[in-house]
Amino acid sequence: MTETKQAHIVDLVTAQRLAHVWRLKSDRVVFTNGVFDILHRGHVTYLEQAAALGHRLVVGVNSDASVKRLGKGDDRPLNTEQDRAHVLAALRCVDAVVVFDQDTPMELIQAIGPDVLVKGGDWTVDKIVGGEYVRNYGGEVVSLPLVEGLSTTALVNKIRGK
Repeated sequence: MTETKQAHIVDLVTAQRLAHVWRLKSDRVVFTNGVFDILHRGHVTYLEQAAALGHRLVVGVNSDASVKRLGKGDDRPLNTEQDRAHVLAALRCVDAVVVFDQDTPMELIQAIGPDVLVKGGDWTVDKIVGGEYVRNYGGEVVSLPLVEGLSTTALVNKIRGK
């Protein structure tokens, strides 16, 4: 039976096991995380660039509850965590998607132990959650440039006519 992309939506333990198996095959594991509320070209560019830094890309997605705690707005997320995870899992460059409920992805980073930890350019390397942890075992921490003018907030404001 052929593996489906939905099978790429995994829990923490499965993500940890996958990362271990991939490393046994000498694959370089890259991790990033975010809300990914309305997937747009900026997200896709960023995810493709992140994936290019290794062999396997694991994406942590904030749960609906954690998005609320981030203060993105009373009506956010616009898409449910299951919908956001499913859309991300459908991308060719994404190997695994994990929904996490914590305020930060630290537990996920510690479980996966990525070779490369990536965030968008709105995060400086010294402010990336888990950065120090990853650097301590010899991993790399990268802040990728943002695609200018493309953000979910800007898109939501445009839709709302603001």
